[in-house]
Amino acid sequence: MGHDFEITIIGAGVCGLAVAAEISGGGREVCLVEKKESYGLETSSRNSEVIHSGIYYPQGTLKAGLCVRGKQLLYELCEKHGIPHRKLGKLVVASSREEIRELRELKENGQRNGVDDLILIDRQELERLEPHVAGEAALLSPSTGIIDSHSLVRYFEQVARRNDVTFSYNAEAVDLSPESGGYRIGIRQCGQAFSFLSRVVINCAGLRSDRIAAAAGIDIAKAGYRLHYSKGEYFSVLKRRQTLVNHLIYPVPQSDSGWLGVHITLDLQGQMKLGPSAEDVGEIDYTVDPGHQEMFFAAARKYLPHLASQDLRPDTAGVRPKLAKEGEGFRDFVIRDETDKGLPGFIDLIGIESPGLTCSPAIAAYVANIVRNIL
Repeated sequence: MGHDFEITIIGAGVCGLAVAAEISGGGREVCLVEKKESYGLETSSRNSEVIHSGIYYPQGTLKAGLCVRGKQLLYELCEKHGIPHRKLGKLVVASSREEIRELRELKENGQRNGVDDLILIDRQELERLEPHVAGEAALLSPSTGIIDSHSLVRYFEQVARRNDVTFSYNAEAVDLSPESGGYRIGIRQCGQAFSFLSRVVINCAGLRSDRIAAAAGIDIAKAGYRLHYSKGEYFSVLKRRQTLVNHLIYPVPQSDSGWLGVHITLDLQGQMKLGPSAEDVGEIDYTVDPGHQEMFFAAARKYLPHLASQDLRPDTAGVRPKLAKEGEGFRDFVIRDETDKGLPGFIDLIGIESPGLTCSPAIAAYVANIVRNIL
């Protein structure tokens, strides 16, 4: 029996779309199925929209290598295709003398990862760059920037469509089983059930990627694939206070969980936001609790003393698909062909949280190389 598609991608977030754009074309039959009514509606569009430089992640990990490469590819894409972005630069601020040592370690880690533009600045230089920011020193990352994530995912979708990828929205993958040298994928769409065959399946299902892996027959507890949801809320800053900073302002990270702390971001319209927070939750929930305002204010006031609590308003929230709970240490992305688990041609992408947006074009190239080794 032949296959309906050579490759099926599950999930139309930024990584699923980037992969679709990268591997399609040349007559290859590619299908992309997405549970939601459109693309990029979850983690891909509910984040800080930061282009990260690659300073936080252990050397040799996927997060480190794909972030540094992805940053370069993103800036090239933005310049070539007119995707709105801005290279603002970022300051990681030490609020005490004791944290300066951690800045030095962060700089050294970034340099090991190939980030070669980092500058450790003293209090006087920090005051010159950011007169309203309080701190003893800071690490300047000039190559950190911001991007219009909606424009980015739209660009990837348009490329995939030009390459004749078949899109199916409102289509939830509910079953996955090996058949005829590939996989039969069961779909529920608008109350109807159907299935089709695909030679290769790429799991880019984001917040539900562990469920897709389980549907394929993987013991997600044994494999370490079970996801934990971490909710991040944002509070916006009133327009009259938006000139307080010129860079992205981050605190020194306080744990090894991957959370970078409540930081100050700016979007392309100049809107200042505080966030995200990090709260382990049992379900996907995008509401923002106004009662958390004082916590955000207290976190930001350490390095932005001119801010007042009444300057903040509840904004938006996102949910991270994390492989580790708070306090469990660093976990890398899972991006792999599952042949060794008895599933040849099944490729998992699990735990694609920050810096997944930055990594997306590099992740697509990485997955394309896996596909070349299969087909």
